[in-house]
Amino acid sequence: MSLQWTAQHERGSRASLRLIRWIGLRLGRPVARAFLYPITLYFLIKARPQRIASRLYLNRALGRAASLFDVARHIHCFAATILDRLFLLSGREDLLDIRLHNPECVLERIDAGQGFLLLGSHLGSFEVVRALAIGRRNLPLKVLMVPEHNQVITEILHALNPQAAATIIPLGTPESLLQVKESLDLGCMVALLGDRARTNEGTLTYHFMGRPARLPIGPMTLAAATRAPVVLFFGLYRGGNRYDVIFEPLTEVIAPNRGQRAQAVERWTQRYAERLEHHARQAPYNWFNFYDFWDET
Repeated sequence: MSLQWTAQHERGSRASLRLIRWIGLRLGRPVARAFLYPITLYFLIKARPQRIASRLYLNRALGRAASLFDVARHIHCFAATILDRLFLLSGREDLLDIRLHNPECVLERIDAGQGFLLLGSHLGSFEVVRALAIGRRNLPLKVLMVPEHNQVITEILHALNPQAAATIIPLGTPESLLQVKESLDLGCMVALLGDRARTNEGTLTYHFMGRPARLPIGPMTLAAATRAPVVLFFGLYRGGNRYDVIFEPLTEVIAPNRGQRAQAVERWTQRYAERLEHHARQAPYNWFNFYDFWDET
């Protein structure tokens, strides 16, 4: 898997992002959504590497040659989910039609006080899951993430909800693993994304959408080290104001024995790749890795 995403810079100034935030919160979601069309056109014209990467991915996900309209739809879907983060973080999820699928596999563990890893991806909206945990149910949640990535937009959005910002465990620090272990022991769900490798992170090659791709083994290695169950989640945007949040139990224990750890990590990462591919084909415009995932160019 390519590490090109680590070199991509945020597009959009603080002023423009604050303007969109003001429009969304003061004038409402329908008015703000009208701005998604010129925003989509801007990125369609100016973001050439992302446009090329979108088309390469959509060729595979759609099983045909992707058109310029497909690429525009892909960008528009991404912009729509970013806009909805405003409403999710400001406590206005009532504006959205959020449908939960199999939430029992999460709620039963929380009720039993069992910590577990909630493993997602850059398919769909991660924020819809975090907003539900914080806003609707006040569920014990920690988020393992790289705070420096997309720092401007994250900073502006987190200003809407300091409680959401407080859930973050910074990824890559000496204390990260200790904080994760403490959170799991307290019965928290620790959310992380598993489809992008950081610099110097271990990866293995897996079959993904008909072509070999490198995926990080860090999430499954973490699960094996902490002996925590793993639940997959996908917050898929369906258009309009609808989201389908899908939870799937992956495994209770990655590797019962230390000697089996390497093989188990490889096997369960492949299973994660299979479920990710399944949902990406079901909701192809929800894939928000706008870089050359397969190193095709």
